Amino acid sequence: MAIADDGAMAGSVSGGCVEGAVVEEARQVLDAGRPRLVRFGVADDDAFAVGLSCGGTLEVWVEPFDGDGAATDLARLRVSLETHQAVARATVLDGPAAGSHVLFDADAAVLAGDTPAPITDAARGLAHATRDAFGATRRRINEATGTDLFVEWLPPPPRLVIVGAVHVAIPLVSMARAVGFETFVVDPRTAFATAERFGHADRLSHDWPDEALEQLGVDANTFVALLSHDLKLDVPALRVALSRARYVGALGSRKTHAKRLAAAREAGIEEGLLTRIHNPIGLDLGGRRAEEMAVAVLAEIVAVSHGRDARPLPPHA
Repeated sequence: MAIADDGAMAGSVSGGCVEGAVVEEARQVLDAGRPRLVRFGVADDDAFAVGLSCGGTLEVWVEPFDGDGAATDLARLRVSLETHQAVARATVLDGPAAGSHVLFDADAAVLAGDTPAPITDAARGLAHATRDAFGATRRRINEATGTDLFVEWLPPPPRLVIVGAVHVAIPLVSMARAVGFETFVVDPRTAFATAERFGHADRLSHDWPDEALEQLGVDANTFVALLSHDLKLDVPALRVALSRARYVGALGSRKTHAKRLAAAREAGIEEGLLTRIHNPIGLDLGGRRAEEMAVAVLAEIVAVSHGRDARPLPPHA
């Protein structure tokens, strides 16, 4: 959550529970120029006032974001995320080095930071431990000095590649962008893939799906939805997506999918990879309108992105 000195804000830390109290804490931090860790809980006299009367506790780290160090952090973060690279940011929460940071790339090389060497080493270890899940962790690394370290991974936005610029794809792009996906629509049929229909997508490609996916650089943070019903588009896309993408879903009936599988086998795609295809695509919500189908597809993709899926990951993920 970002809070300006005039009280303007963007984002949230609790979905609405303590935002008002955090804004007031932020004003004090900005005045003092020093970070602080704030705790809210049911035992506090003002628990009802800040919205935690339902129970639980919440700790919020509030820090000023200004000066050369912050500018360097922001610049490094921006470059990494724009080039689709994950970054880990470690923050010292207390002790003599409270408020210092260090940034790591995906290989745990230091990008920027001002933490002492022992803390940097400890942060690197915690970054390694949480990298696969893009997770976050907090650990006390020095009992004598009371040094708490918080390490979080900041992954780039997930990418949704839609193969087939059909009607369902139009609301699917809008919904996916609303929940944080970068959206790419691929269809060599120029009558379908027009700027008028898909001006809201992050990228529109008229290349063949295998070429477009290769250029994009599909990885385990990429989700692919095949909506074309056309084997000429589906099979080339499957050849690239199945061994790399986190999710591959394909629209079509069982009969259509059987033909798709047969064509994929003929193209040399391994049988084990074919089991990764979600078909029928999307969760069964009962809807049949384009917007309802888009909800179903996105719901399944979100579920997979949070690990609610028993199907195997790509071999290298």
